[in-house]
Amino acid sequence: MSTTSLKLPEDLKRLAFAAAKDRGITPHAFMVEAIRTAAAAAQLRARFVADAVAARAETIESGKGFRASDVHAYVRARARGKASPKPKAKSWRS
Repeated sequence: MSTTSLKLPEDLKRLAFAAAKDRGITPHAFMVEAIRTAAAAAQLRARFVADAVAARAETIESGKGFRASDVHAYVRARARGKASPKPKAKSWRS
């Protein structure tokens, strides 16, 4: 494992040390966990955005989409445990 120096403002350092103490772990372990959590969240968000961009491109290419009212009815039925046919994509182009 390599060493990295991290300079923190005093107020943030105090917060990190207090949080680590409350959790019964070292400040180092707390900071490693915080960085790991933030990095994983950044990756997840990047995948989410990439999926959204791809879905938008696919929708524009196909010219088809789902009516919100159909999707809402489907989700409500499923939430109540009822079988419901999936909504059908419809052309939104004139």
